[in-house]
Amino acid sequence: MSFRNDNEAYEAWLGRQCDMFKPDIDYKHVLMKESPFVFLRATYFRWARKIGDWCPELMDAPRVLAVGDLHLENFGTWRDADGRLVWGVNDFDEAAVMPYVLDLVRLATSMRLAPRPAVTARETAEALLEGYREGLDDPQAALLFEGQTWLRPYAEPGEGKPEKFWDEVAHYPAAKPPPQIAAALRASLPRDVAHNEIRFARILRKGGGSLGRPRYAAIAYWRGGQIVREAKALVPSAWSWAHREGGHARSNFKTLATGRYRAPDPFLRVRNGFILRRIAADSRKIELGEEAGRKLQRRLIKAMGFDLASIHAAGAARIGRLKDDLKRRRKQRNWLDQAAEIAEDKVRRDFREWRG
Repeated sequence: MSFRNDNEAYEAWLGRQCDMFKPDIDYKHVLMKESPFVFLRATYFRWARKIGDWCPELMDAPRVLAVGDLHLENFGTWRDADGRLVWGVNDFDEAAVMPYVLDLVRLATSMRLAPRPAVTARETAEALLEGYREGLDDPQAALLFEGQTWLRPYAEPGEGKPEKFWDEVAHYPAAKPPPQIAAALRASLPRDVAHNEIRFARILRKGGGSLGRPRYAAIAYWRGGQIVREAKALVPSAWSWAHREGGHARSNFKTLATGRYRAPDPFLRVRNGFILRRIAADSRKIELGEEAGRKLQRRLIKAMGFDLASIHAAGAARIGRLKDDLKRRRKQRNWLDQAAEIAEDKVRRDFREWRG
C-alpha cells in the first residue's frame, strides 16, 4: 500500500478515536513537505506499519513496552515531585509492546535525517548502543543539577525562548473544552485560583504526529505570574492501528511515564481520555529544530541511549534478555547503523511520494 493510502486510512481511524481538529490536520499535511526529518516525526503510523517489512531481522528481538514514536526531538525537561529539573524522553503517546530494538532504530534514523549532522551515522549508532548498554547496567533518571549537570546547556531555554513561550500563550485562541476536560483542567490548578479568572484556549500547531488531536489549555494568574496546564487527547498507539491490536493507551502511557527508574512529573495525569500536564518555559519538549545537527554531539547521543535503556529496564522483560540479544546482534557488525540506513531510505521514498 502506498504512503498516501496509509495516511488516508490512518486519519480515518484517528477520526474514530477522538474529535479530530481538521485545521491542524491540514497544517500537518503542509508541514510534512518541509523535510524528511519533519516528515518522520509526523508519520509514526507509517513506521509502525512498515518497519517489519523494511527490517524483518529486527522483529525477533525481545518485546518490551516501548516508546514507539521515538525521535531526536522526543526529549525534554520537567520538574519532579521534589522540584528537581529532569531531562529525558517526555512523550509516550504511542507507547505499545514491540521489539525493543525498534526504539533504537527509529532514534538512529531520526538522527540520520537531522539537518547537518555533526557526527557520522556510524558514530551515532555506536554512541546510542554504548549509552543503551550502560543504561541497562545502571538505570536511573538524568538530574540536571546533580549527576548530569553537563546536559544543562542542551536543556535550558535559549535567549528569548521564555519570552517567546509566553507570547505564544498570550495568542492561544479562546476555546470551550468539553465539560469534563474543563473540570479536570481546573482541578489541576492550585486551589486558590479563582475559577472566573481562568482562560480556556486551544493549543494550535504543536507537535508532529499528534497534530489533529484536540489540545486545550487553562491559563491563570497565580501569586505573581501566569501558570498553564495542558490537556491533549490520548488515543491508542498507531502501533495498535498498524497491527490490529487492542489499544491500552492510558495504562501504557502511565506505565512508561512513571516507570521505576524515572523521576516522574507530578503534574502528569490521564483523565477522561486526555493527558494533563504543566507546561512552562522551563518544563518543555526540547525542539532542536534546524540546529539539531550542530547540537547533536556524541555525548548527547549516548545520554539518549542511556535514558531509553532506563525506560526499557523498568518493564516486564528481564534485563538479562535484552543484554543477551544485544550480544547476539554484535556478531553482525554495525547492525543498528545498517537498519537505520534502510529505514532512512524508505522514509525518504515516502517523503518524495508525499511531495509529489
